[in-house]
Order: sequence, then C-alpha cells, then structure tokens
Amino acid sequence: MTSPPRLDPPQHGPEAEILLGFLDFHRRTLQLKTDGLDAEQLNRTLAPSSMTLGGLLKHLAYVEDNWFSVVLLGNDDAEPWRDVDWGADRDWEWHSAALDDPEELRALHAAAVEASERIVAGVLADDGLDRLSVRRSRSTDEPFSLRWILVHMIEEYCRHNGHADLIRESIDGAVGE
Repeated sequence: MTSPPRLDPPQHGPEAEILLGFLDFHRRTLQLKTDGLDAEQLNRTLAPSSMTLGGLLKHLAYVEDNWFSVVLLGNDDAEPWRDVDWGADRDWEWHSAALDDPEELRALHAAAVEASERIVAGVLADDGLDRLSVRRSRSTDEPFSLRWILVHMIEEYCRHNGHADLIRESIDGAVGE
C-alpha cells in the first residue's frame, strides 16, 4: 500500500478547511514514516521505549475510530476494538500490533481515516464545527465540540509523529518530513 500524497495545509480559508488540512497533513506524515517497512522494522523499538511504528499505526486507527465514531456520534466500538478486553490490557492496540501483518496495519489505519473523513464531512455539512459530541468527558461530564476533537486529533498526530521520526531514523536513517 502506498500512502496518498501529502499536501501542505492551506494558509488561509475557512476554519474547517484549515483544521482538516493540518489533520490530513499529519495523518499522511505518519503513513510516510511507515511506508516501505517490513514487519520486523515496524516492530522495532528505540530504547528505553517499547513504542513501535506498527503500534503507532494501530493506536492511531483506534484513536480515529474512538473520537469520531464513538465519542462524536455515540456509536459502539467497531471491530477490531469491540471484543478487546481493555481491562486486561489497556494498551492492547500497541501490544497486539506485533502480531499483525504490515499491510493489515496500514489498511486498518487507512480505513479508520476514511471512516473519520466521511463522518466529519457529514457533521460539517449538517452542523459545522460547533456540533457537540454524544459522549461526554469522563472528567468534566461536558460534551466535546467537533472543533475541539479536530484540534485534539492534530495534537495527537503531531506528538506521535515526533515519536515516529525518532523510531524511523533508528531503523534506516530516514529523516525529514
């Protein structure tokens, strides 16, 4: 699977387009950081962390599904998340990625991104960035706006893309965007 091209976010325009442009840019950055790697490379760690690029792909697939489908729309968990015993392993997606084929990991992430993009397009068309989530924050019992979720997702990808930079460089020396 080859990653779609990565485009720079727009420098001006409507708020939603700028937010989605940055989120897409960082989604594609993660995909670029994992392109061309085999299972052994996707499962390599950089001491002292146990984080892997395969784990990042699976974790961010889960995060996509959770924030847009579960939190925003109120849906139940989809597969493969539905039957996970999260009480037994809070980091299941990170740990189980080592058992997955690289193309399955890439496809899982790509499918999660596509589903999120459809959800966001529908919500923007109906309610815009101010749409509130069905599910509420565990700490404040307040709903999240779509705007907040998009900013959070940008933050999530940015943070993990920093991890991906270091891990990828340790694998084959690839650096940069």
